[in-house]
Amino acid sequence: MCHMEVKNTSVVLDIFLHGLTDDTELQPFIFGFFLCTYFTTIFGNLLIMFAINCDSHLHTPMYFFLCYLSFNDMYLISIIVPKMLLNIQTQDHRITFAGCLSQGCFVAVCVTFECFLLGIMAYDRYIAICYPLRYTVLMNTDFCVIVVLISLFISIINGLLHSLMILHLSFCRDLEILHFFCEIAQIIKLACSDSLINNILIFLTASIFAGVPLFGIIFSYVHIVSTVLKMPSSEGKYKAFSTCGSHLSVVFLFYGTGFGVYITSEVIDSPKEIAVASVMYSIVPPMLNPFVYSLRNRDMKEALKKVICRLLFCDV
Repeated sequence: MCHMEVKNTSVVLDIFLHGLTDDTELQPFIFGFFLCTYFTTIFGNLLIMFAINCDSHLHTPMYFFLCYLSFNDMYLISIIVPKMLLNIQTQDHRITFAGCLSQGCFVAVCVTFECFLLGIMAYDRYIAICYPLRYTVLMNTDFCVIVVLISLFISIINGLLHSLMILHLSFCRDLEILHFFCEIAQIIKLACSDSLINNILIFLTASIFAGVPLFGIIFSYVHIVSTVLKMPSSEGKYKAFSTCGSHLSVVFLFYGTGFGVYITSEVIDSPKEIAVASVMYSIVPPMLNPFVYSLRNRDMKEALKKVICRLLFCDV
C-alpha cells in the first residue's frame, strides 16, 4: 500500500530487503552457506586468472576471454553476497534507494557482460574448429581486446539506461523487496507511477542482449558439430569436442538457471520461492564455473597443478 508518493527521487529512502527467509533459526545456516560460497567463488576464479596469467601456453584468445569471465563472476557475486551477509549479521535489512539502484545497475552490467562473453567464446571455438588455418589472423590480439571493450561498454550503457529510466518514476515511502538483492525488475515493481515503458525496455534489452549471444552460440555449435562429424579420425573428434565441453557446460549452467528463474517467476506467485530460485543464476554459476573449467580442461588442469605447487612451494 502506497502511503505517500515521492516525486523527487533524490530524497533519501530506505528499502527493506526481506532476504531468503524470515526464520531466525535458519539465518546462521544461510550466513555460513553464503560465506563459504563467496570465498569458494573468489578463490576459484582468482586461481583460474592466476593460472592463465602465469602459464604462457594459456595465452590464447580462449583463455583471454575466460580470464574476463572469471573476473566478471567475482565482481557479480561481490555485488550481491557481502551486503546480504552484512544484513544477516547486523539484522538490519535496510538498504538506501541509491544503494539499491546501484546494486541493480551493476548486476545488470555483469549479467549482460556474461552473455556477451559466452557468445564471444562460442565464436572463438567456431573459428578454431571450422577455420583453423585462419584462426591466428581472425582472432588476433587487437580483435580480442576490442570485442571485449565493446561488450563491456554496451553492458555499462544497458545498466545505466535502466537506472536513469527508474529515476523518472515516482516511489512510495514504504518500500519492501521480497528478495535478497536488488534487481532492476524488483525496483520497478516498487513504483507508484506507470512503469510500462520500463518493463518494455527490460523485455527488449533482455531479448537482445541475452537472445543475440544465445543465437550466436547455437549458430556456432551447429557448424562446429557439422565440422567435427566430418573429421576422419576419432581422436580429432574427441579433441575438438573436449575443447568445447567446458564452454558448453558453462553456457547450459548460466542460461539454464536464468531460464529456470524466469519460468519459476511466471508459474509461481510466491516472491520468496522466486528469490530462492534466483540463487541458481546469480550465485551458483560464478561458483561452479572455475570447477567446470578445471575439471573438464586438460590444459587448465596442468596449469592449476603448477600454480598450486608454486603456492605450496613444491617442485614442479
